[in-house]
This record gives sequence, C-alpha cells and structure tokens, in this order.
Amino acid sequence: MGDSKNIIFGWKIWGWSVCLILIIIVITSILTGLWVLTAIPIGFLFGFFLEKADLCGASAFSEVLLMKDWRKIWGIWVVIAVSMIVFFILSAIGLIKLNPKPLLWASYVVGGLLFGTGIVFAGGCVSGCLFKTGQGNINSMAGLIGIPLGVAAVEYGPLHGFSNYLQQFIIRNSNGGSVTIASVTGLPFGLLAIIFGILTLIVVWSFKRRSSSNIPNKRDNNMTSMQRWLTRPWRPWQAGIAIGILAGLAYMSSAASGRNYPLGVTHGVLQTELLVTDSQLKYTYKPSPPSHTTAPKNANPSKNVSLWLVFEVAALVFGSLFSAKLSGKIRFIPRPPDETVVAFFGGILLGAGAAIAGGCVIGNIMSGLALMSVGMIIFTATVLLANWITTYFYLMGGTPFDIKGYVQSYLKLHN
Repeated sequence: MGDSKNIIFGWKIWGWSVCLILIIIVITSILTGLWVLTAIPIGFLFGFFLEKADLCGASAFSEVLLMKDWRKIWGIWVVIAVSMIVFFILSAIGLIKLNPKPLLWASYVVGGLLFGTGIVFAGGCVSGCLFKTGQGNINSMAGLIGIPLGVAAVEYGPLHGFSNYLQQFIIRNSNGGSVTIASVTGLPFGLLAIIFGILTLIVVWSFKRRSSSNIPNKRDNNMTSMQRWLTRPWRPWQAGIAIGILAGLAYMSSAASGRNYPLGVTHGVLQTELLVTDSQLKYTYKPSPPSHTTAPKNANPSKNVSLWLVFEVAALVFGSLFSAKLSGKIRFIPRPPDETVVAFFGGILLGAGAAIAGGCVIGNIMSGLALMSVGMIIFTATVLLANWITTYFYLMGGTPFDIKGYVQSYLKLHN
C-alpha cells in the first residue's frame, strides 16, 4: 500500500513540476517576443506523445511484415489527417503560410532508398532513435551518434556534390511552384483536407463496427484518468490526434522563429552536434527581414543553425525520458556488440538518406504529406519499399527463393 502511494505521489510531483517549467517558458517567450523558446515545450510534448505510443516509423513499417500489425501506420496517418485540418484552419485565418516541399523526385527516390534501409539497421527512424534514447535504448543511442555523421556527409562532406546533382531533377507546377495534390487536382487545399478527414472518419467507423464490443475494457479502477494518461501506454491513433494538433502549434512557433515549416528533426540532430563541434555558425531564431542586395560570397561560409530545431530536438529527448520515467520503462539493457555496431552504421545510412531527401518520417511523411506535397508521396512509397525489402531479408531471414515460392503459390491459387 505504501509503495502504491509513493508511486501516485511521485507522478504528481513530476507532472506538476514539468507543467510549471513549461508554463514559465511559454510566458517568458510571450513577454520577450522570443518565440523560438516555445520550441522547448513543443519538443517536450512531441517526445512525450511519441514515447507514449512507441510511434516510431521504423517499427511502424516493419511490424506490417513482422506481426501483420498496421496500427502504428494508422497512427501516422491520423497525424497526417489531423494536421491537414489544422493547417487548413490556421492558413484560412492567416496564422501560417503553407509551404509544401518541391518535387525533387530523384532526391526522394535515392534518399528514400537509403533512409528506408537505414532505419531497419538502426532500429529506428530519426525521431525513433531520439525518443528511444530517452527510454535508455543502447542501440538507439548508437544510431543517434551515426545520424549526424550521415547528414553532415551530405550537407558539408563527400556526398554534397551528389546531393546537389540530384536536386537538378525537379518538376514544378504550371505556376512554377511546388507540385501538390491541390495543384494536380485543381481542388482547394481546404476541401481536400476535409475530404481526407471524412474518409478517415469513415474508416474508423467501419473498423469499429467490425470489432467486437464484447471485449472487456481493462482498466485499473485505482487510478485516476490523469494518472492513466500519464503512466499507461497510448494507442497509436490517440498519439496521432495529439501530434496532429501539436503540429499546428509547431508550425506557428517555427514560422515565428525564421523557419516556415511544421515539425521536423533531421537537421536539428545535425545542428545540435554542430554546436559542440563547430564554431563558425550562423544562428537563426527569428524571421529574416527582406533583403534587396546580394550577399557577398564567403570563402568559409558559416553553417546555419536553427535554434528552433535544436531546442525542439533536445526537448524531445527529455519529453520521452519524462514519459518513460512515469511509465517505469527506462531500461539500460546491454545489447550484443554486433547489433550496436550495425545500429551505428544504420544511423549513418539513414542520416545520409534523410539529408538527401530533405527530411525523415517527421519532416517528409508526417509534415510533408499533411501539406499534400506530391514529392512526399514518392518519398513515402520508396521508404516503405526499401524498409519492407530490408526487413524481409535482414530481420526475417528471407531469401530470393522464398519470394519465388510465394509468387508461384499465389499464381497457382489464383489460376
């Protein structure tokens, strides 16, 4: 009985203390006009939500093959659908300006192949490695060390020229802008967002009708609702709704800090590492005033660091740590050395892929698809293909002969 009281007292102290700190940060940003500080509570909540549902892109994609489980992919779609509605509302009232990514098809195919393969070896995507580091996952820590090395190789190293070459293959819409679902169909962004939202609700209603209502809902009656939300795992769709709403707040906060885009983490990991390893840096924390002059070329240009991304990524780890602490899931479990080495090199591979493609599961799939960029559809399809092929051969021990057997069995069955 005493242990139970201590646990309840513990989560209350932790919960209220963290809430107080985040509120103070928000108030400080309002009073000072330093909106970049709001990246801290946004990143913290983002890490908390991801950890609560274990919503990692790598596991979401791989579990479709490994366990025939689509729930996490559904959770990611809920993020996208909710974000679409939120972005439409914020754009309609003038709080954000939609900024879909261009259709750099070659970058998305090459980057998607590297990224989709790397996340299997690393055991997580960029955000997955971040929040699993907060859980104490040794392999994710190794992957997280490798990620900025892969990104740096593309941004400043030997792959920079190759990445620039791929960016020449770009397709624009008739007005010279980004190719989006809206520009292809001729339908307004808002109408499309509503359509996708309605279709999502129809799917939810359909699955609810099929599911059995006789399954008892397991619930600890000794817990309050708040305690359950803070200390128990969430369903992926629940985290999806929370992250979709958070994405709108992130968009406003990020735009006010000189970065007109919603959630993203890839370059935040690199730029956090640059704070430690480099001194010639240019910090961005507010919108730049319009310039009518051409900046002179510098032989040693400064590397840009978005403080919004740095704060978001750092806070994400602490948010996941806080969530794991409340749930009692922090485990520093030793891993086989070969797994850790593979995770490190997988981090390099996925970091390079994310840099070539200009983003990861968060920036390209969650945020990019929510902005209806056609290029992000190409990236997502490529990542899924690469992930499933790598999962089949690396995690499931499959062989080409097995694939041939499956194909022959399928043809016999349908002839």
